[in-house]
Amino acid sequence: MEFGFSLPGRGPLAGLDVVLRLAEKADALRFDSLFVTDHVVMPVSSAKSVYPYTTSGQFPGGLAQDYLEPLAMLSHLAHATSRPRLGISVLVVPYRNPLLAAKMLATTDVLSKGRVILGAGVGWLREEFEALGAPPFEERGPVTDDYIRLMRAAWTTDPVSFEGKYYSVRDVHVLPKPVQRGGIPVWIGGHTGAALRRAGTIGDGWHPIAMRPPAQLGPDEYAAKVDEIHGWARRVGRDPKSIKLTIRVPMEVRGKNAKAAAGDRPPFQGTADEVAADIRRYQALGVSHFVFDHTVQELRAVIANMERFAGDVRPKVTGGRKAAASSAGGRSTASKPKAARRRA
Repeated sequence: MEFGFSLPGRGPLAGLDVVLRLAEKADALRFDSLFVTDHVVMPVSSAKSVYPYTTSGQFPGGLAQDYLEPLAMLSHLAHATSRPRLGISVLVVPYRNPLLAAKMLATTDVLSKGRVILGAGVGWLREEFEALGAPPFEERGPVTDDYIRLMRAAWTTDPVSFEGKYYSVRDVHVLPKPVQRGGIPVWIGGHTGAALRRAGTIGDGWHPIAMRPPAQLGPDEYAAKVDEIHGWARRVGRDPKSIKLTIRVPMEVRGKNAKAAAGDRPPFQGTADEVAADIRRYQALGVSHFVFDHTVQELRAVIANMERFAGDVRPKVTGGRKAAASSAGGRSTASKPKAARRRA
């Protein structure tokens, strides 16, 4: 099993020194991945849109906050870290020219020695589509499918030619290619029927956000959606087992002296034994990569939580052994001189 963290791309912790300190801490604690999030602009009002991961439909923290651009962040993290995979959870694929995005991701894969993961999503914020001059909001699903196929062609063929409904290109070199053989793995975000189809037909993995009502994805619901993904995979002649199963959840490990919670508690939040038991439930469903969100916005508490997970939870679910290199492909464990890293 593999474990990673999402870094704060927005809000009070979204500053260079804090992000680098958390990234380097994760590297030192031998976490398997670091993920960043994506928005480009935020409207003053989102009256046309409903955020899918709160019961109110409102975006957490409001719309007027700093938001670090994910492709630029990944490039910096490639230099600041040496071993964790570097991913986006998730890139809103229709926002960017797909050939340029493919080039930028391939470049970061080269700079990181093969550590990039592309989490891919269709987006939810209509006003942001309009501000960016992106393809029509109503067509974002098929646009995403088209763009992912083009990106894969850009990563694996030379010269590149592609004829799609939303983008066409003929006889161009897109070099260098990613370090990872077969191109950068694409993990499909979302839990709707369209997202499950996309994961089953063209995804290398499924990467849903869970434990954020109404997107709860408890074990039974998660298992049912995996069955749907596998059905789509078989329909197009793919091996269902080739699709990596992941999940992104808020996680908090209470201190060693904390008592088990009485009554209901949020999954993945509790004592080391409780969090380990939650992980095992999803491991039994086939989940092999967990990405954790921080539950607080205070740096020392975030770092303490990372340390408690590494020291108290991970040994319980890995038999005391650190997880091996990612099966998603291509991670280099080559280290960097300490002098090459910026310290916060």
